[in-house]
Amino acid sequence: MFGINNYPGFIMAGVLLNIAPGTDTFYIISRSISQGTKAGVVSALGVCSGAVCHTLFAALGLSVILTTSATLFFTVKLAGAFYLAYLGCVLLKAPPAVTPQDKKAAHPHNSLRKIYCQGILTNLLNPKVALFFLAFLPQFISTDSPYGPLPFLILGATFVTTGTLWCCFLACSAARTTSYLRKNNAVQLGLQKITGLVFIGFGVQLALSKN
Repeated sequence: MFGINNYPGFIMAGVLLNIAPGTDTFYIISRSISQGTKAGVVSALGVCSGAVCHTLFAALGLSVILTTSATLFFTVKLAGAFYLAYLGCVLLKAPPAVTPQDKKAAHPHNSLRKIYCQGILTNLLNPKVALFFLAFLPQFISTDSPYGPLPFLILGATFVTTGTLWCCFLACSAARTTSYLRKNNAVQLGLQKITGLVFIGFGVQLALSKN
């Protein structure tokens, strides 16, 4: 079908890979725990939008550049590490994101938009994600496929769809589990500080990774 081999097998493998914890997973969980369901779901949608961009890059062959340029790979990785550390520092310095006295104003539109954009950048600035798409998708595409980038787009859309469903479920579950904690302003501030430290840790881990 459209130059794709073993599509059911790809779906199964994709679901397992989506479930496997990674930087994006912990990013979404951290947002959900510290800021609630809306922030968690929006961050999940941002991460998945970044995956859409990676799909397009892979389909157009742009991701190949990362495999052939060590300098570019290092630059993108360092940018991603600094960005994660920056997000962590912002959370450490910021007041509680949600206050029980003003629930209606807890997530203004511009705040959710910022969270969404941060999710996109967190995913885009991780070169390992680009290399993953470039290495994983071709395994299910016929070498003599006459359909050009179409198989990449179909497989990428499938992976992003299952990933979005899983990430949104994860965000809702994490937020609901800790909802009673966020009713306490002091506890919520503590959760936010922990989230900031987690982001900084991810940034350090990404910067120190060898590949």
